[in-house]
Amino acid sequence: MNAVFLLLKNHPFFKEFTDAQLQRIGEGATLVNFNPGQYIFREGEDADQFYLILGGLVSLEVQVPKRGSVTIERIDAGDVLGWSWLYPPHRWHFDAHAQEEIRAIMIDGEFLRNMIEEDREIGFKMMKRIAMIMEHRLQSTRIKLMEVYDIYKDPSLRRPSNWQN
Repeated sequence: MNAVFLLLKNHPFFKEFTDAQLQRIGEGATLVNFNPGQYIFREGEDADQFYLILGGLVSLEVQVPKRGSVTIERIDAGDVLGWSWLYPPHRWHFDAHAQEEIRAIMIDGEFLRNMIEEDREIGFKMMKRIAMIMEHRLQSTRIKLMEVYDIYKDPSLRRPSNWQN
């Protein structure tokens, strides 16, 4: 077994996947690092990667008129980053900014889209997991924007501990 396979197998996002499925997914995966302060991606850029965060802290940010950059959520080890690779027009909707040194697995988005089309079981598992993340991120964005515009205070920027269930 190679290192990427073992990292995929131990990542919470892939806990429902079989070894054979993880081996296939690993074919499109690469280990990557980002330095503190580096942008992993920027809003509007081509979205063609999916990241599993192994270590470090990422700020997911949105640009708010008259306010500048606002952190919607903080993403750290055991979490995932990016779902825009899945849906046309395949453009990022947020900025992802490394706050610390990031170690991650990057999976090619086109590779995953093709796999989802070819293997409905993998596709169902991926869509189920990503839908949960999307729902949480949309709620985090809504709450944070209410805070920014003084409608609501003290939102939680962390994913609930039960998201991996």
